[in-house]
Amino acid sequence: MTRQHRFAQVDVFGAEPYLGNPVAVVLDAEGIDDATMQRIARWTNLSETTSVLPPTTPEADYRLRIFTPGGELPFAGHPTLGSAHAWLEHGGEPQRADRIVQECEAGLVEVRRGDVLAFAAPPMRRTDELDADHLARLVDALGIAPERVVGHQWVDNGPGWCVVQLPSAQEVLDLEPDLARIPDAMVGAIGAYPPGSEHAFELRSFAPAVGVPEDPVCGSMNASVAQWLTSTGAAERSYAVSQGRRLGRAGSIAIDADADGTVWVGGATITCFSGTAIA
Repeated sequence: MTRQHRFAQVDVFGAEPYLGNPVAVVLDAEGIDDATMQRIARWTNLSETTSVLPPTTPEADYRLRIFTPGGELPFAGHPTLGSAHAWLEHGGEPQRADRIVQECEAGLVEVRRGDVLAFAAPPMRRTDELDADHLARLVDALGIAPERVVGHQWVDNGPGWCVVQLPSAQEVLDLEPDLARIPDAMVGAIGAYPPGSEHAFELRSFAPAVGVPEDPVCGSMNASVAQWLTSTGAAERSYAVSQGRRLGRAGSIAIDADADGTVWVGGATITCFSGTAIA
């Protein structure tokens, strides 16, 4: 027997509505089984679809399940912000006025309330450099010369991300990857804009391993890349990232690293569609 659940589709990180990354949010999702959650995600065909559930730990305000068309993720960034936005908009009341605590498979994630919502980057599960064979496969698939890679790192905070750093934002925008060569990859590319630009970096995220060829604006990758760059001194503690230009989007992600090393990833959130879903 199906029933109706409150539903919102939220644009996240957009400079204006419909230019960021949408997430489909099913609220009051208790009673929806795993197979149906996955089927809904395949049907919406967005990079992520979430289900908001009661928490299982007293520290959390709610629990979140995050699905791509190809499977479930332990954590993802823009779904975290979009789901927090929808939960608040539909009457959610956090235990602390200035913080929301989200429970997900990766653990508890804090979301800070301010001019925009911002989540605290979760701990990374793997942070070492890429081995030579893996890097060679990525370079081949991205269609770049090995000497154009100025840095590379595992930046895995759950989805399995790694990243290569190129000399410039334009080189990132010019990439024409052959993802058929790396069907199991979760990889990003980042390059710097000239000093004084509106954004410090351009980032692109490719996720064929979970059925998302290119994620328009990716919070989880921005979070882990920011942890890497700010911890090594390769980036300022506060900076902005552009993402999605090759897909006709205008994503803008605000990075702010506290003195204790906590990295906050924030951006605009706005509900573009709301109503009900059946499940």
